[in-house]
Amino acid sequence: MSQTTTITFFKFNTFSAKLWSLSMMQLAHPELKKVQGQTFYKLMGSGRGLGFNAFPDWSTYVLLQAWQDETAAQDFLDSSKVMRAYRKRAIEVWTIYLKNSSSHGQWSGSNPFQVGEPLPTTELICVLTRATIRWNKIIPFWRYVPTSHQPLKNDSGLIYTKGVGEFPIVQMATLSIWKDMDSLNNFAYGSKEHREAIHKTRQLNWYKEELFARFKPYKSVGAWAGKNPLPQLS
Repeated sequence: MSQTTTITFFKFNTFSAKLWSLSMMQLAHPELKKVQGQTFYKLMGSGRGLGFNAFPDWSTYVLLQAWQDETAAQDFLDSSKVMRAYRKRAIEVWTIYLKNSSSHGQWSGSNPFQVGEPLPTTELICVLTRATIRWNKIIPFWRYVPTSHQPLKNDSGLIYTKGVGEFPIVQMATLSIWKDMDSLNNFAYGSKEHREAIHKTRQLNWYKEELFARFKPYKSVGAWAGKNPLPQLS
């Protein structure tokens, strides 16, 4: 399978840069829609803290892209007009290259990620969970979010996580990177808070649309919080 997925994080620190990055949530789309070799993209803002968060982090934005192959991804990231504009204003840029393993559900009406090879159990794992919350379920959903994310704070198997979204409050996603499969499973199935969140999702029908995908990170370029978070892949 040649499909590659990239996730690029941008960090901004001045008021003018943050205002520019917010405006690009609308203005960047004409350029992004015509990128060669790109099969899917989402430009998203982010929330504060861990996982889903209703309060925005105005300093951090994320560009998720699926590609026909790595060459197309590299061409865009190295030389596109959009990336030059972001790099000029951002104080940090970090890109993770991923190979798709599994994906279930839909995002904007379709599943953009091809199914690939099974994930190695002893290597890094990247997980994407994305949902559109039903309007009449917003209040109960957000009431339970702090409880479901509590175990993340002291989880030694979690390398990085960030809550992102296309539209505040309603369309949310969480990106997380784990040391290995055991670390992921210990949180997903060993945490009673997370198990309860899964149960409530099914019982209360919180989501209008949802997608769950797993990837193998294989390259990490750039810096975040002053260093490359995945130096073994740099």
